[in-house]
Amino acid sequence: MNVGTFLTKAARAHPARIAVDGGGTTLTYAELDAQAAAFADGLRRRGYRRGDRIALFLPNRAEYFPILFGLLKGGFVAVPVNAKLHPAELAYILDHSGARAVVVDEPPGPPAQVARIAVGRTGPGSFAEIVATGDAHGFADAEADPDDLAWLFYTSGTTGRPKGAMLSHRNLCASTMNALADMCDFQPEDVVLHVAPLSHGSGLYALPSIARGARNHVCPGTSFVPADVLATIEREQVTVIAFLAPTMIHRLLDAKTAPSTLRRIIYGGAPMDPSLAQAAIDRFGPIFVQLYGQGEAPMTITYLRPQDHRGKALSSTGIARTDVEVRMVDETGMPLPEGAEGEVCVRGDVVMLGYWNDTAATAAALRGGWLHTGDVGRFENGRLYLLSRRNDVIISGGSNIYPREVEEALLRHPAVREACVFGEPDPHWGESVAAAVVSSSAVEAGELMAWCRESIASFKKPKRIEFVAELPKNAYGKVVRRQVRDELGSRQPSRQECGSAVPGAGECSTRSSGPSRKES
Repeated sequence: MNVGTFLTKAARAHPARIAVDGGGTTLTYAELDAQAAAFADGLRRRGYRRGDRIALFLPNRAEYFPILFGLLKGGFVAVPVNAKLHPAELAYILDHSGARAVVVDEPPGPPAQVARIAVGRTGPGSFAEIVATGDAHGFADAEADPDDLAWLFYTSGTTGRPKGAMLSHRNLCASTMNALADMCDFQPEDVVLHVAPLSHGSGLYALPSIARGARNHVCPGTSFVPADVLATIEREQVTVIAFLAPTMIHRLLDAKTAPSTLRRIIYGGAPMDPSLAQAAIDRFGPIFVQLYGQGEAPMTITYLRPQDHRGKALSSTGIARTDVEVRMVDETGMPLPEGAEGEVCVRGDVVMLGYWNDTAATAAALRGGWLHTGDVGRFENGRLYLLSRRNDVIISGGSNIYPREVEEALLRHPAVREACVFGEPDPHWGESVAAAVVSSSAVEAGELMAWCRESIASFKKPKRIEFVAELPKNAYGKVVRRQVRDELGSRQPSRQECGSAVPGAGECSTRSSGPSRKES
C-alpha cells in the first residue's frame, strides 16, 4: 500500500475540513490532496520517475505537507533534511542519496549539483509552477509494493558520516498504525501542533494525523519560542502536540497557566529527568506519552503510557510497542533474561530495509532478522531501562550528535593533534558536547568552537573544551572514549563561570596538563 493514500482517503471522507494551516496558508483536505497530486504529476511531466530521490531542505511551513505527500503519492522517495544543517552537510546527503532535486525555501539555497525547487515564489522550477502545470484530476496514486522505498531517513553512525535508513511503504504504514495504537488515537476533531522539525519526528506523525483527518497547525521556521507556542495552543485550541524533545517541555514549564485544551503531548529523542517529568505532569496533567525509537525503526520501539508516568517507571522508556518485538542480547547475539544488561534489539515490520548504498553497515545492523540498535539496556517488570549508547551518540535537545563528526571538524584545525568528543549531563539540554583536545601549538577554545561552526551545524559544536597533554589509549592505540568521559566529565565549570551558550559570550575552556579525578 502506498502510504500517500492516507491523504487520498482522508480527502474523500473529510474534503471540507482544514488539513493544514500556519504562516498564512490554509488548505482543506480536498485542497491538500489536489496540491499533492498536482505536484506529483507536475514532477512526472518534467521527467522525474518513481524511485527518484527528492530532498526537502525546508524549515517548518504548511507547504511541507503537499510536498511530502505529493512525493509519496507519486512513488518518489522523500529525503527530508534538517533545515539547521550546515551547507556542507546538506551537500554530502544530496550527493550520497543521488537526489535529482531539492526543495528549498528560496534560492540561492544549497549547492547547485541538483535541480532546485523553490517554495514561496512563482516561476519555472518553483513549487507553485509545478503544481500549476500538474493535472490533479487525471492523477492516480502510484502503485507501490510494500517494500518499495518511500523515505530516506538520514542518521549518522560512529564513523561520523550520515547513513540513509531506507524506510519502505511497509515501514511507514507499520509506524503509522503503531502511533495510532499506542501514542495517540488521532481524531478529525483534533488540532495537532507541529513545532519540532517536520523532517524528523513531527513529520512522521503527520502520517497518522492526516490518516485520521485531523487539522495540522504548523509553527513556521526553525526556532522554538515557548511564549509563542503557548499562545498558539490557546489561540488554535490545540489538542495534541505531535512531538517535543524534553528540553522543549522544560522551557514550557515557565508558563504561568497550563492550556486547558491539550489531551496529549508526545515526546522523545532523549531521556527526561524524572523530576522534570513530574513537574511537567503537575503543570499540564497526565497527558504525556514517551516514545523510544530510531530512524532505523522510526519512532517505534517502546513507549511509556500516561498512566505509567509515576514512580520508578519514570526512569524507563516503557514497554514494547504493540507490533514490535524487543529483546536484549549479549555480545554473541544470544538473548538475555529480564534484568540482564545487553544490546537492545528490535524485530517487526517497522524495521528499515537497510542503509542506502552501505551493505557493510546494513549487515552489521540487521543480524539474524533483528535490528541491533547499539543501545545498551535491561528489562525490568517488562519496562526497558536504557543504560548507555554503545555507539556513544550524544543527544542534546532531542538532536543526535555523533562524536566522530565533531572530532573530524576539530582535527581539520592545524593546531589540533588529537581530539576526543563526548557527552556530559546538562540540566537543560539533556546532554551537551564536550571535547578533550591535544594541541600542537597555542590555540584558544573559542577559536576551535568558531572553527567547528564553519563545517558543522552550530548545535553540534563543543560547548566545553579541555586541553590535555595526552588522551588515554588501549593496547591497540585506540582512544578510550569512556575513560576520557569519566575522567574529564566531573571537571565542568559552573554556570556562573560559563554564562550563556551564545558564541563568544561565556563559552568556557579549561587548560590542564591531563585528566583529573574520576567521577564518583
